[in-house]
Amino acid sequence: MSTNFKNQMKEVMSLAWSFVKRNGFSMSEALKVAWANLKLKAQMKSKIVKFYFQKVDGSAREAYGTLCEKLMPAVTGTDKRAKNDTVQTYFDTERQEFRCYKKANLLKIA
Repeated sequence: MSTNFKNQMKEVMSLAWSFVKRNGFSMSEALKVAWANLKLKAQMKSKIVKFYFQKVDGSAREAYGTLCEKLMPAVTGTDKRAKNDTVQTYFDTERQEFRCYKKANLLKIA
């Protein structure tokens, strides 16, 4: 097995297990959402992606986001905040600013 595949599997399984513990998902639901998060992150590294997530107030939000260095403005300064692995940050191309969503609330990738 390649180390890249092992690392992906480790990331998916740990993310899925955190959904089970924190959000009360079944393991099946958790794995589906974890794989969707991994696929979305991979797609956003190369292009702008349309996706949907559930906001904290319960409504669904349509977002166009990217993590591609060429499509984002240059990041200045240092980030001394603690990392939160339950949220995914992305650059919103409609609002032209960084945003985030809870990984457990990802609905689908368009």
